[in-house]
Amino acid sequence: MMATGTQNERQRGQAEALQRAQLAIQNERLADVERLAGEVLSANSGHLEATKILGYALLMQGRADEAVDPLEKAARASRDPEVETQRAVALRQAGDSDKALTWLKRAVKRNPPFAAAFHELGFVLHSLNRSGEAVDVLRQGLAVAPMMTEMAIQLGFVCYAINDRANAGTAFAHALAINPVHPDAVQGLGTVLMDQGNFARAAELFRGALSGNPDDTLARIALGKCLLELGDTEGGLACMRAASVRGGEYYGKVIAALLSSGRGRFWLRPSGAAKFLKGE
Repeated sequence: MMATGTQNERQRGQAEALQRAQLAIQNERLADVERLAGEVLSANSGHLEATKILGYALLMQGRADEAVDPLEKAARASRDPEVETQRAVALRQAGDSDKALTWLKRAVKRNPPFAAAFHELGFVLHSLNRSGEAVDVLRQGLAVAPMMTEMAIQLGFVCYAINDRANAGTAFAHALAINPVHPDAVQGLGTVLMDQGNFARAAELFRGALSGNPDDTLARIALGKCLLELGDTEGGLACMRAASVRGGEYYGKVIAALLSSGRGRFWLRPSGAAKFLKGE
């Protein structure tokens, strides 16, 4: 009886430790997650849940190489598409996209379907220059999870990359119908509209994004380009100058937008661009 009581206490202690680990994951206290899962595994090296949680914690800390083995162990034991997908993410981040592909193809066949597996598989296929297959997978994923914004956005990006502007616009519009302020969806659909010459509609879209988030510098640059194309030189340049103040990569994007615009500006020297944007 004493041995049974001791075993029950040990199991309760492990369960409590994993509950604390789950809470720590939610609060992004990843060092605590790793410690708690490690304590359970030091007492029971075959504990499946602790192995999975340890893998998740390592992956979330950017330690994909270390996450690969515990996630493989958990995935093989559980046949859980969520764990299989996380294992694939670890493999991809560790530089083994081919092996990640194998795990993802397994994950998308599970029932019930796990939407994130389709999203990750589409991403990996596109990264391997298999964009046609990526489109098919992402469409399947969107059928499984029609309200998953990131799935629609990823489909839009892949369609855009293969010059399928019509379907890219449809995918980005779908994403915006779910989340009207998602910056990637706004940028995606706005870019498609600009490519189609619909600068007025694109400007409306970017204005809406900026009303919700005035710090969206990419939207401000895009709005500036739209306004320039629409003949509103003063408004367009005001946007560009406001964005250029942010410096860094934004400054380069402002210059690129001005150079590529049909009503933009061209300078022989960088100093000339700098003076212009400063209003000198």
